Amino acid sequence: MDLKYALRSLRKDPGFTVLAVLVMALGIGANTAVFSVVNAVLLRPLAYRDAGRIVTVASLWKKSGNQGSVSAPDFHDWHDQSASFAAMAYYDNDAGPVSAEGAAEYTHIAEVTPEFFDVFSVAAVVGRGFSPEEWKAGSGVVIGHSYWQSHFGGSAEAAGRTLRMLDKTFVIVGVMPPGFDFPEKTAVWLPANSVFPETTSRSAHNYRAVGRLKPGVSVERAQSEMTGIGARIEQEYPESNRNKSVAVTPMLDRMVRNVRLTLYLLLGAVGVVLLIACANMANLLLAKAGARGREMAIRAAIGAGRGRIMRQLITESTLLAVFAGAAGLLLALWGTTALVALAPGNVPRLEEANLDARVLAFTFGICLLASLLFGLAPALQASRVDLNNALKQGAARASVGGGAQRLRGALVVAEIAFSMVLLAGAGLLIRSLQALQSMPLGFRADHILVMESSVPASNLEGRRRASQFYKELMAGAAGLPGVSAAALTLSPPGTTGSDGSYFIDQEERSLGINAPQAVFSLVSGGAFHTLGIPLKAGRDFNGRDTYDAPFTVIINESLARQSFFGQYPLGHTIFCGFDSPKPMTIVGVVADIRQLGPAEAPRPELYMPHEQHPRAEMYLMARTAGDPLALADPLRRMVQARRSDTPVKFITLEARLAENVAAPRFRTLLLTVFAALAVLLAMAGVYGVMTYVVGRRSGEIGLRMALGASQSNVLRLILRQGLMLTGIGIAIGLAGAVATTRILGSMLFEVKNTDPLTYVGVAALLVVVALVASYIPARRAARVDPLVALRQE
Repeated sequence: MDLKYALRSLRKDPGFTVLAVLVMALGIGANTAVFSVVNAVLLRPLAYRDAGRIVTVASLWKKSGNQGSVSAPDFHDWHDQSASFAAMAYYDNDAGPVSAEGAAEYTHIAEVTPEFFDVFSVAAVVGRGFSPEEWKAGSGVVIGHSYWQSHFGGSAEAAGRTLRMLDKTFVIVGVMPPGFDFPEKTAVWLPANSVFPETTSRSAHNYRAVGRLKPGVSVERAQSEMTGIGARIEQEYPESNRNKSVAVTPMLDRMVRNVRLTLYLLLGAVGVVLLIACANMANLLLAKAGARGREMAIRAAIGAGRGRIMRQLITESTLLAVFAGAAGLLLALWGTTALVALAPGNVPRLEEANLDARVLAFTFGICLLASLLFGLAPALQASRVDLNNALKQGAARASVGGGAQRLRGALVVAEIAFSMVLLAGAGLLIRSLQALQSMPLGFRADHILVMESSVPASNLEGRRRASQFYKELMAGAAGLPGVSAAALTLSPPGTTGSDGSYFIDQEERSLGINAPQAVFSLVSGGAFHTLGIPLKAGRDFNGRDTYDAPFTVIINESLARQSFFGQYPLGHTIFCGFDSPKPMTIVGVVADIRQLGPAEAPRPELYMPHEQHPRAEMYLMARTAGDPLALADPLRRMVQARRSDTPVKFITLEARLAENVAAPRFRTLLLTVFAALAVLLAMAGVYGVMTYVVGRRSGEIGLRMALGASQSNVLRLILRQGLMLTGIGIAIGLAGAVATTRILGSMLFEVKNTDPLTYVGVAALLVVVALVASYIPARRAARVDPLVALRQE
């Protein structure tokens, strides 16, 4: 009966029903969309057997607390001396050219040690894993299920077919099961230390390690054991392992460490939006209760108790929540797709976001919670019926007197306060993003096309041939119409390819983690001119800096300051742990650039000529007068004419650098959208309350005007009441914003969470919003005809 009556009641007032469902659907849909991403990334277990036992094992720098890659000797000591692990392995992965009986294409490749597949408890679904002989010879490879389907049509005869990569031919020995592509969507796995010799230096942190804990072994127990092993290695090898230990972390925690705070921040933001929507809905229900005062009185008069009336009203609010939840799910489908499209590329498992059973349960739960939040207070208020007054003329008003009015005002104050919190957070992130985007990078990124390519090569001779190919390609690109400059680099600005220790004017006797550190970069002559990096002293690389010539190096100003303290650096020699023990003579000094984007200060950097340190993979940078992407097809044809086994990829340098601010841009955009939604809902709340106030005070306003009050007096009276509610909300919200925005500290760049300009701007915006929302009701009140108002009263 309650449900039937609730349906009839909602059907009688379709305008109210549609508005109510829309308001709540916005809050529920936003919450469901964000939760679907949080569920996929943070809450859902990894898709491996006993995933809770899989951990990462990393080098831990005790002074800074940073965790990083591992050296091969350290890994082997960890593996051999530990008793907490059922399996432990290291891996190294990158994208390279792979040919499956056709043109070469970029494919994710991983080198792995023997226990790698045991860590994840996976086995081949076609063929087998690596044999002991293949671990040594490196003649076999295992491919992923998706690669098997796309390149071999899912044929069981794929085992035994061959792949061409790294200038060698490999036999496919097995196919992994669907869904297994660790790490980073790997399609081809090959044995480590077979094609590329393992680095033997404890200072060369080139690998990442994973392990599977034995049954019953906790992460804390494994961490304690590994800490002891790290301490023994530190004592045995103080030059390379001083202040270095071991960190054991659940794999899921390690994967999401960079996005956890952002996602929880967004979930909290949409939670606030839901609270504002609930406050709005409560105001709507209070308004409707005012119109139903006579109905409530009649129900009470014929025997309905207060509990019975409350039950009916709660049923109606629950039904509204169910309808809003259904509409919210439709919005969430669109919202989830939008979130996945807008999110930065480094968010793990984002493609798994969907409306699964857990997300549906969450939506059902917030629907029930919302029905209680927005339905209970109006139900309590409306169930207080004074029968002596309620059945008289005008009882529609009598049933919702001063208590309801105070409650409506309190709800608006809460909406303003919540909006203040969200707007303050959004404002701080906007100012931080502006500071990031305006930070000088030290080079010009406009009109530069970046071409990534990789020549199949697995030894020094192959890499030297690749170096000659790149040199000829650079010369050819420089001669294309519209190209003003062209150069080569191993890592375009925005990323670093390698870093490590270096020594000035002495041999590499004690190269280790306690030596000064620098970024290692490979470039060709003309790279600084192409990027617009000023040469401060000495010369650029030229055609004389070949593999057989004495090695040279160019340093940046940060390294010059760090190691030469104002002295003249040219002519000094540097030894570094990049790829050769040969001394390098400093021939130039260039200005600093921000290698890792605007948020990171310039680091000391060594630039080395690419011909003296040949690599199979390089990036060609070409500065053009027009659209850089128009150069892509001519360059692709040029590469294919010279080496058909070399795949290429193109991107503009500006687009590549945009990835450095993708995460702050993502959270700033979404928090701004949620804050704007909160302000619109708060604006609607202020408008609703002021409209209600004008309706209740129409007689008073008519009397004032009959006694001589002008329209401007009435206008100020109503606006003052709206501004008073807004002022209280801003004051409360300001205190809440200062407290809650502390969590944004690690996300802000050159802006403090107490930035006064942001808070003043947000408060001013809310005042303007309140004035706009109050003006229409105030204008309507100022046009009241005193005779009509007094006659109605």
